[in-house]
Amino acid sequence: MTKTFVKKLQNFLFPYQNSSEAAPMSAYMRNLFPFLGIKTPKRTELLRAFLKENGKPAADELEAVVRELWALPEREYQYIALALLEKQSKVLPRDAIGLFEDLIADKSWWDTVDVLAAHLVGAYFRQHPEQIPVYTEKWLSSDNMWLKRTAILFQLSYKGATDLPLLFQIIDRALPSDEFFIQKAIGWALREYTKTDPAPVLAFLESRQLPPLSRREALKVLERKKQREHVE
Repeated sequence: MTKTFVKKLQNFLFPYQNSSEAAPMSAYMRNLFPFLGIKTPKRTELLRAFLKENGKPAADELEAVVRELWALPEREYQYIALALLEKQSKVLPRDAIGLFEDLIADKSWWDTVDVLAAHLVGAYFRQHPEQIPVYTEKWLSSDNMWLKRTAILFQLSYKGATDLPLLFQIIDRALPSDEFFIQKAIGWALREYTKTDPAPVLAFLESRQLPPLSRREALKVLERKKQREHVE
């Protein structure tokens, strides 16, 4: 069934390939991946039409479909795999975290990792909070930058439900890194929480020597707000 689903999808998308769009799309991703040349709005529309005609993969076949899509070279297939997972994000089985780890570590770049971190891993940990200390410790101790970034970002949508001590603890563990994507993630996670409660973030920034990139990112929302108030 899985090969039938993926083959049908490939055949369905084939007429919509666009080589003139594929080249700049690949260039935007530093030519790390080839593209079919189907931009996000059109891809979303096509996937909706395909699923209406063919249905979604059954729950017990979803992982196999996702892994097969992930193995295909064109980047759109990884985006479609994530879209299929997001449609099931409210009923994630406990063992889904193994799949997410594999996807984070394979064909890694910010475009897929950030969806996995903020949407799928975030939703998974809401449903299985007992797994948080196990996997955040594992990821922070690993040599994989993208797993570390996921540990920093998984609470992005949690707002008032954010475990702030945990977030600060994770950031403290990540602070020695000179990786751009880690420093950027630190700032992004802090910036997002300033929308909920800026005071503890400001206190944290006062008490730590953050990289300039992380600090700038963390303060972006508050700086914009300050500028608007100054203008008014």
